[in-house]
Amino acid sequence: MQHHQPTVDVYYRPEVAGPDARGNFSKSPTKPRRFVEQLRSLPLSAATHLREDFKPLDRSDFLLAHEAAYVDGFFAGREPHATANGLEWSPAFAKSVRYTNGSLVAAVRAACDRPGRIALSPTSGFHHAAPSGGGGFCTFSGQVIASLTMYRERGLSGAWIDLDGHFGNSIGDTMDFAPDLARAVPVNLNPSGCHGDYLDNLKRGLDEIGEEVIAGRVHYIAFAHGADSHEDDDLGRQCSTLEWLEASRLVYSAIDCWSAALGAPVPVALALFGGYRRDNPDFVLRLHAADLAIALDTLAGTRFAFDPEQM
Repeated sequence: MQHHQPTVDVYYRPEVAGPDARGNFSKSPTKPRRFVEQLRSLPLSAATHLREDFKPLDRSDFLLAHEAAYVDGFFAGREPHATANGLEWSPAFAKSVRYTNGSLVAAVRAACDRPGRIALSPTSGFHHAAPSGGGGFCTFSGQVIASLTMYRERGLSGAWIDLDGHFGNSIGDTMDFAPDLARAVPVNLNPSGCHGDYLDNLKRGLDEIGEEVIAGRVHYIAFAHGADSHEDDDLGRQCSTLEWLEASRLVYSAIDCWSAALGAPVPVALALFGGYRRDNPDFVLRLHAADLAIALDTLAGTRFAFDPEQM
């Protein structure tokens, strides 16, 4: 029995995409636009529904996870806050950050509102930000903001499955700043190792999350499969293409099993996170699309799965 619907709500509007600054190594600010454009060209488009009915975050939202000096300094374009993330600052980029974080919050909220529908925020740039500043191409910790919002508004706790190629420090670094984050995110899975060890560590982490889900202590899953964990990424090393896709199957198969055990769909919110290929940036987008196809195939019984190396 399939518990999820064969539809993905994609929380995107043009303001989510930032400018393509020449000085940036990371092209993540433009990835939301490029990814949505790719989706429109694929059979996957039949299963995706663009949602523009979300708002940018305001100052009070960012203060959930960050010090006022950093929030105000960044939006004013003042150093050292303006470029602490390693990206070129501009008013247009600062505006887009309000929408990327708004998209992620909207996706997590939507997944909890409509557990049978997969929600996707086509965004990145969150999991290296700390309360006092950005870092590693990340400006504000949208993970923290989204999870604290759901916990403080509704008492819901989530598990983050972070398969970006780099350890996501935002949640751990914010525990002292927001002590109730430990209850909002009781599990933050970042597997270590490479190849077989990586997949084994992922399996063990998923087993731990499953126990929390079945016990009712985790109410939703937020999953970000960064393409920079692919071995050909400019900054990655963990997985071959087959292993990267197997990681997707492990995650979605686990969610499907948990849904079956509960007799109801486990809410699922997705994000993109990292991916850096100067020689082949489209491959990054194809990996993200392949992950989404596996999600639909596993959770909803569709047949969109494809090999990103053969597109």
